[in-house]
Amino acid sequence: MKRVMIIFAVAAMFAACNNNSKTSPQLKEAAYQQMKDSLRLDSFQRAESMKQEQAKAEKASPAPVTVIHTSTPRTTYVKGESETYTNTQPAQKKGWSSAAKGAAIGAGAGAVTGILVDKKDGRGAIIGGVVGAGTGYIIGRDKDKKSGRAK
Repeated sequence: MKRVMIIFAVAAMFAACNNNSKTSPQLKEAAYQQMKDSLRLDSFQRAESMKQEQAKAEKASPAPVTVIHTSTPRTTYVKGESETYTNTQPAQKKGWSSAAKGAAIGAGAGAVTGILVDKKDGRGAIIGGVVGAGTGYIIGRDKDKKSGRAK
């Protein structure tokens, strides 16, 4: 079975590496120009549709609604002087952090990879899951630090 998979992989690699040098530079340039034109047309159509949607939204809603977060004022005492301030920072969104998402995704991917690599009684799945979860956590924690969620 391994030999069949290896033969299939080698055949796929040779098929993918087909270097078709028979295409002329004029055909390549024409295809490139056609792609640029279609992308330009697509971006103009997208911008026009966004303008129309924005105009419809402005007609539908007469006035914008603002939401004000209120919190209780707090008083602090520093060297005999009192200061009152309110917390103007809105509450953070609840949900999974990037570290938790990364750990979950990494654990799943690592477990699947471990099963494929080592087929002995789930040992590979456990090792792969632990390594994947650790790697995913590290990457997600870095994203949390960049976004300001974790310090």
